[in-house]
Amino acid sequence: MNYEELIKKIALEDERFVVMTAENRALIRNLPSVLKERFIDTGITEQTMIGAAAGLALRGRIPVVHALATFLTLRAFEFIRTDVGIANLPVKLSGFIPGFLSDGNGPTHQAIEDVSLMRGIPGMQVFCPADEQDMLYALSHIWTSPHPSYVRVNIRKSDFQHDKNFEIGKAEVISNGTDVTLLVYGMLFEETLKTKQLLESEGLSVGLINVRTLKPIDEKAILDAVKNSQMLVTIEDHFLTGGLYSIIAELLLKHQLTANVLPLALNERWFKPGLLSEVLNNEGFTGEKMSEKIIKELYKKTVSKI
Repeated sequence: MNYEELIKKIALEDERFVVMTAENRALIRNLPSVLKERFIDTGITEQTMIGAAAGLALRGRIPVVHALATFLTLRAFEFIRTDVGIANLPVKLSGFIPGFLSDGNGPTHQAIEDVSLMRGIPGMQVFCPADEQDMLYALSHIWTSPHPSYVRVNIRKSDFQHDKNFEIGKAEVISNGTDVTLLVYGMLFEETLKTKQLLESEGLSVGLINVRTLKPIDEKAILDAVKNSQMLVTIEDHFLTGGLYSIIAELLLKHQLTANVLPLALNERWFKPGLLSEVLNNEGFTGEKMSEKIIKELYKKTVSKI
């Protein structure tokens, strides 16, 4: 089953669901003839789409809206905040090609502040699946939640078998480690798996957490990692500000804890466009480059204690 097949199944079973798009049909191109009047394309008008979705939600519908992630979260931000967020309406936002998945596009099309923007809206839930399987396990839970939500759509295939028992606010703990714990969300999960393997080949005890839901965050999983690992590494295709690194900092302050945290994120810059493999290499997000940075940082910490 893929994204389109899942949303078709759910919409046919529950007439409250309405599928909407701002002329972004890549994921749902076969649904108009099936859903008929419950498929609405507003054209390249993200703000209008969100306003209409809010109106439908006020009348008992569950709109699932689609647009490129950068235009959905930036161009329509005020409408999401005001029309959807303040009223706490169950509008479901599907952002296409977020983060590095927008590999060939320049800064105007790069959604690398989307998590920060969406999690700042009270009541908004934020989900960043590792791959298609991870996303499909989550969507039925997300779409039936009474709250508004934002999903970083990820249709990348993977051989990794995720835990199908998805829970909102629950991270997927792949492994526990005493030397370092890798915290990641979204498409960088695949490269982070490689990082884990490379670090383990160096004799390190490595934990790996697929955060899955950025809001609500799994506080217990993160606090356990803080207590049991010498160092945490946050890995994200997002600006350093406002994403997972900021969430960890807020959580540590809330619980009056300290931790060694190495953030791997985009610090005050957009990424250079290219093929995805080129972007990952240029920005230092391959398994090899991330493991090198982590080993170097661990070595620095060890030397400083001597």
